[in-house]
Amino acid sequence: MIPKVSLRAKRNLPLAFTLMEIILVVVIIGIMLTLVGPRITGKTKKAQAIAAKRQIDAFKNALQQYEMDIGDFPKALADLVVRPSDVPEDKWNGPYLSANKVPKDPWGHDYHYKSPGEHFKDYDIWSDGKDGQSGTDDDVISWETEQK
Repeated sequence: MIPKVSLRAKRNLPLAFTLMEIILVVVIIGIMLTLVGPRITGKTKKAQAIAAKRQIDAFKNALQQYEMDIGDFPKALADLVVRPSDVPEDKWNGPYLSANKVPKDPWGHDYHYKSPGEHFKDYDIWSDGKDGQSGTDDDVISWETEQK
């Protein structure tokens, strides 16, 4: 037989969590983050480098389209978004970037562009990476992705 619970007993049930229960949950979440956090951070750094490489690939496609339309590579990445004054309107079919603006790299820095390039004949594009300094190990460079 199932015991009947009186209405009075139902009213005495707690309606909220106790401070001890909340502290216990916070401690458990903290332990989980301590164990999983370093793995997530490592993957984030790798994902940012991959995102920069993909953006450089998008720049390459836009630069190739620009070159096919105009007959030369632009002087700056901004020329992929806004028609340069020295380019005739009937030749320019831009904007050549889907976002209609030159994006920043995953670390919030501007991409660098040089045409003609020093490493690749037509142009060089690179990101300074997380440290924001050119010439360091974390740079993401177009001439490296050309070879791969």
